[in-house]
Amino acid sequence: MFYHNLDPILFDFGFLEVRWYSLAYIFGILIGWWYGKIIIIKKFQTFEKKFNLTLFDDLITYLIISIILGGRLGYVIFYDMNYYLKNPFDIVKIWQGGMSFHGAMLGIIIGTFIFSKKNNLKTFFLLDIIACVSPIGIFLGRIANFINSELVGKASDVYWAVIFPKIDNVARHPSQLYEAFLEGLILFLILNYLIFKKNYKIGNCSFSFLIYYGVFRIFSEFFRLPDIQIGYIFGFVSMGMLLSTFMIFAGIILYLKRNDL
Repeated sequence: MFYHNLDPILFDFGFLEVRWYSLAYIFGILIGWWYGKIIIIKKFQTFEKKFNLTLFDDLITYLIISIILGGRLGYVIFYDMNYYLKNPFDIVKIWQGGMSFHGAMLGIIIGTFIFSKKNNLKTFFLLDIIACVSPIGIFLGRIANFINSELVGKASDVYWAVIFPKIDNVARHPSQLYEAFLEGLILFLILNYLIFKKNYKIGNCSFSFLIYYGVFRIFSEFFRLPDIQIGYIFGFVSMGMLLSTFMIFAGIILYLKRNDL
C-alpha cells in the first residue's frame, strides 16, 4: 500500500508556481510535435507529396487552441453545466481546473478539419498522425492527475492501493495509473504498430484510436469514482463511460466506411 504525499507543485517562486499538470500539457504537446514529424519523415515522405513539414508546425497552433477551447467547453457542457449557467464568468477560469478529454478530442477534430480544408490536405491523414502521438499527452496527463490526487479510484484492498490523504484515509485503486498504462502506453504501441504497417490505409489509426481508447476508458472507469457533481447516470454509468461509448460507435462507423476516407 502506498501513502500519497506527492506535491502537485514542482517549483514555487512565490510569484509563480510550476505545476506538474501544466508541464504535462506542455511536454505532451512538445513531444507529440517532435514525434509527429518523425512519423511524417519515416512514413509519409512520398505518401502525401503535397505535405510540407512546416505545415505541421502551423497545425500545432490550431491544435493548442482546439485542445484548450474544446477541453474547457467540453467540461462545462458535459460535467458541470448547471454550475456554469449560474456562474458564466467562471468558464474562462481554466486555472481553477476543469478540462474534458472528450471535449478536447472534439476540438482537435474540428480544428484539424478546418486546417486541412484551408491547406487542401486530407483530414484523416492528419488525424492519423495526431492519433499516434496523442497517447503521449494522455500518459503524461494521467500521471499528473495521480500527482494531483484527482480523479481517484474506488476503495480497494489490493496491495498496490493508494491512500490519498488530501481526499480521505481510504485505500483506493490508483485508477489514474491504470489509465496512463492503457490509454497512454498500450494505445501508443497499438497505433504506432498500425501506422507503420505496410498495408496502412488513411483512417486506420483514427477509427482504431476511437475504438481502443473508448474500450480502455470504459474499463478504467469501473475502478474510478464518478464525478461527484454528476454521479452515475441510470445508476451505474459514469459520464466517461457514456461519452466513450459514443466514441466506440463513431469508430465502428468510420471502420465500416474506411474505403471512402
